[in-house]
Amino acid sequence: MLGGLLHRGHKIKGTVVLMRKNVLDVNSVTSVGGIIGQGLDLVGSTLDTLTAFLGRSVSLQLISATKADANGKGKLGKATFLEGIITSLPTLGAGQSAFKINFEWDDGSGIPGAFYIKNFMQTEFFLVSLTLEDIPNHGSIHFVCNSWIYNAKLFKSDRIFFANQTYLPSETPAPLVKYREEELHNLRGDGTGERKEWERIYDYDVYNDLGDPDKGENHARPVLGGNDTFPYPRRGRTGRKPTRKDPNSESRSNDVYLPRDEAFGHLKSSDFLTYGLKSVSQNVLPLLQSAFDLNFTPREFDSFDEVHGLYSGGIKLPTDIISKISPLPVLKEIFRTDGEQALKFPPPKVIQVSKSAWMTDEEFAREMLAGVNPNLIRCLKDFPPRSKLDSQVYGDHTSQITKEHLEPNLEGLTVDEAIQNKRLFLLDHHDPIMPYLRRINATSTKAYATRTILFLKNDGTLRPLAIELSLPHPQGDQSGAFSQVFLPADEGVESSIWLLAKAYVVVNDSCYHQLVSHWLNTHAVVEPFIIATNRHLSVVHPIYKLLHPHYRDTMNINGLARLSLVNDGGVIEQTFLWGRYSVEMSAVVYKDWVFTDQALPADLIKRGMAIEDPSCPHGIRLVIEDYPYAVDGLEIWDAIKTWVHEYVFLYYKSDDTLREDPELQACWKELVEVGHGDKKNEPWWPKMQTREELVESCAIIIWTASALHAAVNFGQYPYGGLILNRPTLSRRFMPEKGSAEYEELRKNPQKAYLKTITPKFQTLIDLSVIEILSRHASDEVYLGERDNPNWTSDTRALEAFKRFGNKLAQIENKLSERNNDEKLRNRCGPVQMPYTLLLPSSKEGLTFRGIPNSISI
Repeated sequence: MLGGLLHRGHKIKGTVVLMRKNVLDVNSVTSVGGIIGQGLDLVGSTLDTLTAFLGRSVSLQLISATKADANGKGKLGKATFLEGIITSLPTLGAGQSAFKINFEWDDGSGIPGAFYIKNFMQTEFFLVSLTLEDIPNHGSIHFVCNSWIYNAKLFKSDRIFFANQTYLPSETPAPLVKYREEELHNLRGDGTGERKEWERIYDYDVYNDLGDPDKGENHARPVLGGNDTFPYPRRGRTGRKPTRKDPNSESRSNDVYLPRDEAFGHLKSSDFLTYGLKSVSQNVLPLLQSAFDLNFTPREFDSFDEVHGLYSGGIKLPTDIISKISPLPVLKEIFRTDGEQALKFPPPKVIQVSKSAWMTDEEFAREMLAGVNPNLIRCLKDFPPRSKLDSQVYGDHTSQITKEHLEPNLEGLTVDEAIQNKRLFLLDHHDPIMPYLRRINATSTKAYATRTILFLKNDGTLRPLAIELSLPHPQGDQSGAFSQVFLPADEGVESSIWLLAKAYVVVNDSCYHQLVSHWLNTHAVVEPFIIATNRHLSVVHPIYKLLHPHYRDTMNINGLARLSLVNDGGVIEQTFLWGRYSVEMSAVVYKDWVFTDQALPADLIKRGMAIEDPSCPHGIRLVIEDYPYAVDGLEIWDAIKTWVHEYVFLYYKSDDTLREDPELQACWKELVEVGHGDKKNEPWWPKMQTREELVESCAIIIWTASALHAAVNFGQYPYGGLILNRPTLSRRFMPEKGSAEYEELRKNPQKAYLKTITPKFQTLIDLSVIEILSRHASDEVYLGERDNPNWTSDTRALEAFKRFGNKLAQIENKLSERNNDEKLRNRCGPVQMPYTLLLPSSKEGLTFRGIPNSISI
């Protein structure tokens, strides 16, 4: 703890580490012109430019943590300026520069606990850290900053940073209390005005910026959040002006405000890759569209071999199109062009061993347990499956699948016996899509609501038994659904029909995955936690230190998604079945979101995929023993929860301590009542009255931002890079006997399949985007790691965190060994893709593994 005295007239030596704007110029990265203009030579540095920081350009002023002035605030030292450049410092990262500084600090000033900094230059810079050395009776003091510092005149209050000590509010040294409160007040802002680039204000708003009603009614999108029809988590407030035609909608901009330190501040692959999303949307997509409009290339794939050609010969495009795409550094890893002027993609993992294994029933079913959307399948408890749709509005939607459809393939069991023995499972894509199906099918897309029933065989694998394709009844919604049931077939036209039936299921699954499992249940639901944490928990609060690494870059990627992915006319609307209703439909699903069910054990139990059993290693017994996502996930979940429990109990010695923590209670209250305000009256919210509630809540946040996101994100290109395996659109209904389409299916099943699923143009866009999203950055920070070893001065917390990292390393070895067990057929499957998505570590790139700390892409 703080203590000791300094000698009169003592000089405190310090080292300031920062990064210059022209090394980390986010604006130049975000603009394509800026990228082309600068090329990749963004990192060069010369002493000439560093000397600009010397003289009276940047001042620092120490604040005492142990000695107060007449107002009770920590004493201020004399303003001091950077003195000299340190040319060699072993700990410097890429692009970082170090400077010497010497503070005058007398014995009546106590121990420094914070400092003010002022930038008198016109250009901002990124402050990485300050380290004070050789403080008598104390040693070194570390300040981890990681913040943009703009010209001092732009800030209403001086920028302050605190040492890496950890304090509950009641334990804060008295001289720092007012500084702690003032900084939180500044971060909350006053809720008015349009936010400016340099500001660090965290506030909430509804999703009212996805549409552009001023362009016409077709470009308007409903406001999500703040109403019963479309409840939604809150996003970060930007304060832009309302549109002219709709005062409830916010005008759009090419730049989305973020609290400044949430914006990418590090030069890394994901800067380029993520801004590649913007480039794909705003530059590449129109270029490709022009090529198709001019008929330079056929709109349809002619055969499966032509699809495979995307990864070998590529697609020929006009020279002027290629020349406009290829110079973009952000796209170098996405579009591989060669002397033949062809657009090429890397081969996805799903076809690296076998080009046809994706077509098997076993692989179709296995991907529900080990694919990119592994947390939707549930155990069938009642037969036939029933709908939760309001029967007064939609009529009877009970499934038309019968026992006669299923029992020939139940290995001698009856349906009732199979249900009793937990051998029947359901992938249900009926209720979310049915109310929208008439509108979706009124466009160029043609789709069904789907139900798939599967059987757990004696060998531990799943077999699909029946697929039900349903349409709204021709006589109106109140008449229920018009449904057809399709059964597996191995040969003839029936096998082609079965393959199409599976495709309709996967199209629905792809949409649900992208808009619900991926966007809503990780990206969108986490953003309110980020806002509430920054508004109410000081940087020296132990729970801030626990959660902050799991928030890195999330608001940035969410802002980019609203700009280019989930907006009116964005990539999702153009290339996924749900089209203009995509995010609106996710809002309908959010009505059933329950925070406490996001804990993996609770989720598995709710879906009937596990049963509580204290005798089992994780307190639950899996119904399908070989369920890779659940088996691996439970290991990670337990490691997270153990670490969180150990950490929380370091600081909260009793439940009373937690209840009396004003910052934590204010944070949680606002999170529930505002951040997820449309859910504020739900009885399931933890009351935040006990340490166990805090442990569970923090574990859910960390799990969601790290492992859950990794499980549903980094397999997108490995599985979906083959559009045959994970189509995102369906454009024709199932052909009827006697029709020309049926005859085409009989004569040329591949061509008929390709005419039904995602066409060529949308495939190119899909592949471009999901390859970006499936990549790891060069400076990714993974679960069990921190980007700065001095994130806390508490050795107890550091030791506990080290145990967490060691546990994850052990788990990684354990999971790798499982993939070598040939009895576990669901881990590799017919495509021979070992399940690696929950291996904690990874290298850079497209690796199909690795759990980053946060939702950074």
